[in-house]
Amino acid sequence: MTETTGFEAYALYQSIKLHFTSDTYNFFRYNGKTNVSKDNFANNKAKYSFYKLSRKYNIDELRSFYIANFLETNVNWVGDISGIEGEENYKKWQKRNQSLTYRFEQDIIGLLNATQSPNEMLMVNDGQYPVLLKEMAQNTISIETVCILNDIMNFLPMWSKKITDDVVWPTYKRKIEKYTPFIVYDKEKFKEILKESLKEYA
Repeated sequence: MTETTGFEAYALYQSIKLHFTSDTYNFFRYNGKTNVSKDNFANNKAKYSFYKLSRKYNIDELRSFYIANFLETNVNWVGDISGIEGEENYKKWQKRNQSLTYRFEQDIIGLLNATQSPNEMLMVNDGQYPVLLKEMAQNTISIETVCILNDIMNFLPMWSKKITDDVVWPTYKRKIEKYTPFIVYDKEKFKEILKESLKEYA
């Protein structure tokens, strides 16, 4: 174990945290770089948590680990996620992403069965949450499904205009927007799945 690996775990944590909590920082635009220094790390009270994580995960796994936890919970410091809860959040994320196609198909079928028409999934009535957002908030469908659907259809701007909740909705919106670039999927294939599902529904 060297200070560099612990420092890398720390630097990556800072960049993922900034990406998910700031409106201005973009992990991809800045290539994961922030202005952290080895002095910052040496003086960080939680540095041993970063050493521990750097021994457990390689840098790609650690990136996914951090993403999984920022999606799942409000992470105030690394100690919140360096124990069993953090591992559980990561396992749940892995499970969802390992079966991304199947989960997307099942979510779409469930959504179509729960509505009178496909449009109803996205409709905002009287400023209230649409069915799609409610289902995500209740963990009935995955956030990945919502991100992919929005990537295909771009309905977030319409939701932002019509949803009246200005407390929780902005948090959901940011999470969807910030997480989407990290999802690796075949857009054309998922468009086809959606198209076929809608055909069957019709």
